[in-house]
This record gives sequence, structure tokens and C-alpha cells, in this order.
Amino acid sequence: MHGLCYFFQSFLTYFQAFMTTTLLEKEKQTTHFSFTGRGSEYFAIEIVNLLLTVFTLGLYYPWAKAKSMQYLYRKTELAGTPFVFHGTGKEMFIGFIKGVGAFILLYAVLMYGVISEDLSTLLITYAVFILGFLALIPVALHGMMRYRTSRTSWRGIHLGYRGELSDMYSTYLIGFFLTILTFGIYGSWFVVKLRKQMIDNVRFGNASLRYVGDGGDLFLIHLKGYFLSIFTLGIYLFWYTKNLLHFYVNNIVVLQEDGSYSRLQCDVSGWDVLKLTVGNILIVVFTLGLGIPLTTTRTMSLIMNNTVMRGDFDADALVQTEEAYDSATYESMTDMMDIGVI
Repeated sequence: MHGLCYFFQSFLTYFQAFMTTTLLEKEKQTTHFSFTGRGSEYFAIEIVNLLLTVFTLGLYYPWAKAKSMQYLYRKTELAGTPFVFHGTGKEMFIGFIKGVGAFILLYAVLMYGVISEDLSTLLITYAVFILGFLALIPVALHGMMRYRTSRTSWRGIHLGYRGELSDMYSTYLIGFFLTILTFGIYGSWFVVKLRKQMIDNVRFGNASLRYVGDGGDLFLIHLKGYFLSIFTLGIYLFWYTKNLLHFYVNNIVVLQEDGSYSRLQCDVSGWDVLKLTVGNILIVVFTLGLGIPLTTTRTMSLIMNNTVMRGDFDADALVQTEEAYDSATYESMTDMMDIGVI
């Protein structure tokens, strides 16, 4: 009897140890991102892009952007497999022309008010210009997300964006005016709501993305970063940047159909940001700007090589669900407005 009890006790101890080890391994399961691009390779692409863009008076820009994005995407890997950007210069050129047309129309309205030499006409045309510009931003963000995600694939599985333009408008305009009315205080919540609107509507095949950041947390990061940067004469800016990067990346969750999920985790440190920033500034200064492609690959390498997807990501469970969308009108418009999306 004593021997039987000893057997069961030993079995339970072994089973508990096995389950604990299995759970720990599951918690530690990571899927790594990486960036394999080289500054010399990217420089060769960008110098040709620059020359052709100058020689064609800017008309080559869409093809230049397509080539740059194709290189950066295929050098960015998840679990050893590169992403692919399928966008083309032709698609972007058509969008580029449409975007230029929209801006020419807005500026024409503004210039009409200027040359009219009538104060009331000037105020009206200026208001039309500002409101028109504000109205274009949600459209540009929505169109860019639709185009860029549908033109991105990994292992043949395309991404997609299912957001509604009306939701983008309400999120952006309400957030914009609340930020003005609160003298900028609402800005952190506005940024988070905008990121939720964009990221929560992204599909990775049959998997979906979620953004779980909180506006209050971002506000505290900004508050802390602002005052500590002043007290340290700017030295804390590098840690402030690191905290923002962690907030934007580490709150992205990938949710799969079976309910399992993974969370992105970026482990870049403040010292890493400091060394990267100082190095990039020196490169740009001593190369008279020609080293900008090298700073791009250095930045991509630091971020991607220190980012993992931690959790139960199952690449084999991904199924194609997204349709192609080839209108690049608002991809170019976001460049003209200098709108960046992390």
C-alpha cells in the first residue's frame, strides 16, 4: 500500500512538473521579426530614385516610392519569411495625379481669395481651404490603409482593411476638435482612438489585429517625457522616444479564429535610441544628406530585430480572406500631407 501511494505521489509530482514546464514554454513562445536590409543596397536604390525623380520633375516619384517600399518590405521578415509589397509605380502614379489634382483645386481656391484683395472673400476662401484640408485627412488615412494592407502579403496571405470611411471621419473630426477645445490635453486619447480605428480593422488573412493602448497611459508618458526632458536638458528625450515606441508597438495584439492571441513586444532601450539617434545625425551631417538611406536601414534594424510576437501565433492556421484593392490615390495624398503611420 505504501509503495502504491509512493507511486501515485511520484506520478503527480512528475505530471505537475511537466505541465508547469509546458505552460512556461507556451508563455515564452516567441515569433521573431527581423530586418536584413543593408545600407549600401538601399542607398543604390535611393540614389537612382532621386536622380530619376529630379530628371522627370517629380513624375517618377510614385515608381521611386514603390521600389523603396518593395525593398524595405522584402527585407522585413517574420519567422524567417519576408513580407512582400505588391504595389506598383503605375498604381501609385494614378493616385499621385488624383492627389495632386485635389491639392491644386484647394490652393486655387485659396489663391483666388488672395488676389481678390477683398477681406471677406479672403476669409471665406481661407476657411474653405482649411475645411477642405481637414476633410481630406480622414479620406487619405482610410484610403492609404486600404491600399497598403491589401498590397502586403506574408507567405501568400494578404492583409486587408475593413474600416468604414464614416467611422474614420467621426473618429478624426471629433478627436481633432476636442483636442483644440481642451488645449491639446485630449490629444493622447485622440491618437489612441485613431490607432484603434485603423489597427482594429486590419485583417491578417483570417486573423485580426487589435490595439489595446489607453489614452491615459499615453498622456502620462507625454507628461513625464515633457518635464523630465526639460529637467535633464534634453537627455531624457531618448527614453521618452523609447517609451512612445513601446506604447505604440507593445499594445498591438494578433487575434486568431480559435481565440488564441499573440502580442507584439519591442525591447528597444533608451540607450539604443540614444546611440541610433546620435549615429544617424552624424551620418547625415558628414555625408551631406547622402547617408539618409543608411539611417533608414539602421532604424529598421534596431526596431525589427528587437521586436517579437509573443504568444500562440499559428502561421499554419492563417487562411486567405482579403480581396485586392488597387486604388493608391490616398497613399500619395498622405505623403503630400506629411501624415505618418507607425
